[in-house]
Amino acid sequence: MAASVTVIELGFVQEAEPWRLRSPQFPSKTGGRPAWLGEAGVPGPEALQCGLCGKPLAFLLQVYAPCTGSFHRTIFIFCCRDPQCHLAAENRCFKVFRNQLPRKNDTYNYGPPRDSPPPASEDFISFQLKCGLRVCRVCGCLGPKTCSKCHQVNYCSKCHQLMDWKLQHKQLCNESFDVQSVPVPDHGFLFPEYEIVTEPEETDSDDGMGMDSDTLTSEDISSCIESSMDELKLDESELSAMAKQETKEDKVFNRFKKRISFEPEQVLRYCKGGDPLWLSLQHVPETDDIPECACGAKRMFEFQVMPQLLNHLKVDSLEGSIDWGVLAVYTCAANCNAENHYVEEFLWKQDVPGNSM
Repeated sequence: MAASVTVIELGFVQEAEPWRLRSPQFPSKTGGRPAWLGEAGVPGPEALQCGLCGKPLAFLLQVYAPCTGSFHRTIFIFCCRDPQCHLAAENRCFKVFRNQLPRKNDTYNYGPPRDSPPPASEDFISFQLKCGLRVCRVCGCLGPKTCSKCHQVNYCSKCHQLMDWKLQHKQLCNESFDVQSVPVPDHGFLFPEYEIVTEPEETDSDDGMGMDSDTLTSEDISSCIESSMDELKLDESELSAMAKQETKEDKVFNRFKKRISFEPEQVLRYCKGGDPLWLSLQHVPETDDIPECACGAKRMFEFQVMPQLLNHLKVDSLEGSIDWGVLAVYTCAANCNAENHYVEEFLWKQDVPGNSM
């Protein structure tokens, strides 16, 4: 689909009251705990492990994206918190899941979500889904492990149980422990929580698709080659190839910079059925690199996460940082529902040139 006729929605982070970021509000958000949509087939701890180090993944963001045939539809991204797993130019430190529900379902009201805060007695973090499943006190993912002493708190893994035990639960654990009466501590595992709001992309008449005025032309390249031949003593064909390749790479990066310069704070670009805005010619997927959905249908590009989101995640450290250039999410073109269970989708990670191993 040509980018000039494709509607692109840009996502930006903003502060929001906590109740607006919970499941009944169908939020798009980043950080905090996942606001699960459906309660059938929620991915368990095994599905939410890093493919490199095996540690539990942290919730990164979710995008509420209804479409034809799906009244409610949300896509969730999880990622590893270990910076070492992000050094490799691959996607195994990420997981993506899609879930959808009809308007009439067993979890939410048929009408629109409320537009006012809930009563104080209902405004708390719940660690139990309506269906009875309990979630991890640290990360908000399914928690099949229960504290053997108080039986009041659940965890997704031993490492999160140990994390909570050292920070708080050791002092509180007893048979009369009321999980709802104690504020949840900051375990240092979750990303900062923000709402993601969207608006249509607006650009100049050339919509950023052309080149900057100072981009080299073919005549400029030829002139540079001719004037440099005597001094550098390089083979003409070799020099021409080098200049041509460098210019192609520069054009892609210049195009990326110019396109986002209109809205430099964008953290997400939603363009279902369109094309990603790559920042480099390196590590761009071919058609065969995008696997088919488990249902057998092809996958199509739906949205990309921009590197600007990293500025809000507080992940910089002396030991290393989580990093990416573009995270491109591809989803089932047939939008299969798998009986309203969660369906794993595909993410392609493109690093900033020179930052990957």
